[in-house]
Amino acid sequence: MPAPVSSALRRLGASIKGFSIAQRTIAIIGVAVLVMGSIALASWAMKPSYTPLFSGLSGADANAVVEQLRTDGVSYELANGGATVLVPEASVYDERLKAAAAGLPSSSTGGYALLDKMGVTSSEFQQSVTYKRALEGELAKTISAMKGVQTASVQLAIPKDTVFSSEKKDPTASVFVETTAGVTLTTEQVQAIVHLTSASIDGMAPTDVGVIDSRGTVLSAVGTGVAGSADQQAGDYQERVRTAVQTMLDKVVGAGNATVVVAADVNKESATRTEKSYGTPTNAPALNESSKKETYKGTGGTSAGILGPDNIAVPSGGSSDGSFDSESVTKNNAVDTVTETRTIPAGAISRQTVSVAVDSKAARDINVNDLTSLVTAAAGVDTNRGDTVSVKVVNFNTAAAKQAAAALDAAKKQEAADQFSGILQTGMIVLGIVLTLALGLILYARRSRRQHREAVEDWTLTDAPAPAIDAAAPTLPLTASSPSELPTAILGTGTPSDLDLKRAEISALAEQDPSRAAEFLRGLMDDRQTV
Repeated sequence: MPAPVSSALRRLGASIKGFSIAQRTIAIIGVAVLVMGSIALASWAMKPSYTPLFSGLSGADANAVVEQLRTDGVSYELANGGATVLVPEASVYDERLKAAAAGLPSSSTGGYALLDKMGVTSSEFQQSVTYKRALEGELAKTISAMKGVQTASVQLAIPKDTVFSSEKKDPTASVFVETTAGVTLTTEQVQAIVHLTSASIDGMAPTDVGVIDSRGTVLSAVGTGVAGSADQQAGDYQERVRTAVQTMLDKVVGAGNATVVVAADVNKESATRTEKSYGTPTNAPALNESSKKETYKGTGGTSAGILGPDNIAVPSGGSSDGSFDSESVTKNNAVDTVTETRTIPAGAISRQTVSVAVDSKAARDINVNDLTSLVTAAAGVDTNRGDTVSVKVVNFNTAAAKQAAAALDAAKKQEAADQFSGILQTGMIVLGIVLTLALGLILYARRSRRQHREAVEDWTLTDAPAPAIDAAAPTLPLTASSPSELPTAILGTGTPSDLDLKRAEISALAEQDPSRAAEFLRGLMDDRQTV
């Protein structure tokens, strides 16, 4: 080992030996915390990134997939109550291929694959039910692939065609959706589910689809054609109009100086109206035309076939030659026919009222008529529909605002006090640690001085004067193992005592290697320390 390295290690060992028990305990705890933190950081950095292998699994499928992963020696994690299996990103595709080869997951809705399992002896009823199940399975798998949807179930009610009924009922569908934790489907997503389902079934309208989530909330009701009930639609409309008007008023009179209330009447009934109108085309030729002309010439008397009132022959009343002319023309002209069918869904606004209250202090230089016009335009008021707008300038009650401001100030003060208390507590903890360390260092320093005094006193315990050391005496080997190897100039004459031997050894070491002599002295001092 190189000399600098060995010297550094010796100095480190000597420093550690100089620590007290408390210092050694603190050092050991610090080293342990550092090692544990390093291990935790390394394990976190080396942890692979997990990605979903399968989601929405049943208990049996999850167990089968986990057993396959254990057989392959692939680490895994479970999420969403065991319905989702996570594996390292590097192994996801290989494990999916192995699971597909093993027929996992097996608990699926089937889809059109059910039709492949039908035999040639299947009855018409079995074929009809299997086809309906296949449609339900395909729709459920498609809806489950939507973002935020964990599982989905579709139930179809398709009426059977019969010749004994003159009216045909429309098919309906019920969709049950379970979303992931903390996710709520938006109106656009619900509309997408409704249109996806209705477009997949022949003769099904969007109003024939109902969507319900796992919390029991009706997202789309059959017959309404829109997501949510009429009350929800009214609430959404009122909030949208109120926000628009309030934003405009905050710019005009300032924030907090005006309040808006919107009340809307929503039609809860849906209907279908059919109108037929007729018109006469201009300069259009007749579709068909026929004419008839009759001419009769007689020798006198009343023309035959001419009768008067009560089938009595009309008297001639004079001389006549008996001539008769008759002509008729029949024309069938083209007629414009317009048939218009309108579907009136539920949720149409029948009437709305907008009430605005403005603080008199902020409305001193504002024209109320101009403000009313702005509110009317912002709310989309239709006077023909019966909408009304009311704008009033009143004195606002500021007691609640003052209480809110006082509560806010109190909360801020409490927060500042809590922050100061936390800082004070942290400072006291730090101060206690510093004082403890300082007290430990002071005690260690006083103990070191006491041990030094005791060592000095030990050198003067002998009654005989210390032998003089001849400067010309030979040097003492560092590895002297017996008193006979020590020079007589150092030990003197007679039998040396233990104290004389230690003095001689220390003197020899001090002459040859002062640093090792110092280490030797420190070792002697450590030996005399009391526990």
